[in-house]
Amino acid sequence: MLYWLLYPLRDSISLFNLFGYITFRAAYATVTALLIAFFIGPVIIRFLRKRQIGQHERSDGPGTHLVKEGTPTMGGLIILLSVIVPTLLWGRLDNQYLLLVLVSTVWMGLIGLLDDYLKVMRHCSKGLIGRYKLIGQFALGLAVGCWLYFAPLAGNASPGPGVAPGIHTVDLEQGETSISPSETTVPFVKQARIDFGILYIAFVALVLAGTSNAVNLTDGLDGLATGTSLVSIMTFGVMAYLLGNARFASYLQFPFLLGAGELAVFAGAAAGACLGFLWFNAPPASVFMGDTGSLALGGAIGALAVATKSELLLAIVGGIFVIEVLSVTIQVGHFRRTGRRIFRMAPIHHHFELLGWSESKVVIRFWIVAALLGLLGLSTLKIR
Repeated sequence: MLYWLLYPLRDSISLFNLFGYITFRAAYATVTALLIAFFIGPVIIRFLRKRQIGQHERSDGPGTHLVKEGTPTMGGLIILLSVIVPTLLWGRLDNQYLLLVLVSTVWMGLIGLLDDYLKVMRHCSKGLIGRYKLIGQFALGLAVGCWLYFAPLAGNASPGPGVAPGIHTVDLEQGETSISPSETTVPFVKQARIDFGILYIAFVALVLAGTSNAVNLTDGLDGLATGTSLVSIMTFGVMAYLLGNARFASYLQFPFLLGAGELAVFAGAAAGACLGFLWFNAPPASVFMGDTGSLALGGAIGALAVATKSELLLAIVGGIFVIEVLSVTIQVGHFRRTGRRIFRMAPIHHHFELLGWSESKVVIRFWIVAALLGLLGLSTLKIR
């Protein structure tokens, strides 16, 4: 919105030329999201407490979690609002990449909101029935997959000054490496592509649904899902900026994705939203994000990976989420076969708690691992 209002005035007021730079708008989207979260956080928390919208802890979980009973949940509303408003203010709304990721985030957030509503307001212990939740997630994934397959993203209409003045100086024909709408890149292998053909639509649906549910599983300790999501979002935001820049993409020998750099604005907003929410979610948490936040963040991360053609890299960048899912899968499968458990409790973050690690120690160590995996993911741009 601000781009359309102020950038056309750059000839009269040179300061407004800054709005043409993605880096400037991404930075201020981050700051705006952070300030919005600080402002609306206490308001939403008071509202949730007044309505007694609180967390219900598992009776078979770690004993230290019983004190969290009644802590306001559905705090993902803070994240959603802190992402949506800055993206609309600082992003270019004619950019298909930006719209795809924003719609995915909001859709997943609404599914989570319905789930939280049924749990805490309607007192349905299981919330939204699992198959209905999956139907909603896969419906989005199939829609996004069809959008990408039948109407490939074109980003902005042109690589002119609206993308980033002074950056796209490389001849696009020389700097571009083509990639089919049904292809995805392979980490560590130069020029390698996997072409899924029409199955790419199902692949996208699996990535989006899988990522949103993986982040949901990770949301079990104060600040855990928030911090690990922050790392993944920032990683894909950097990648989007680089691959949306003709010079950088050519140097890295990656497909040049015209317009993908605008995703850095969304990533900045999402990162600021995570930081702002973490202010209230840091242990001991004043509010939990609930499915509203975890599904929204998962949708954002999955959509960023899809938009940057980095779906396979998601297994590295989101390695913590993969480990969490695998721990549940292994635990359930082994217990059904043998009647015994491998982990003391799944997801695996609870296993470490029951080993005697404090909650803060588990969270911070998982953050460290997530940061290392994020750096490893970025290194694949060069190590090929």
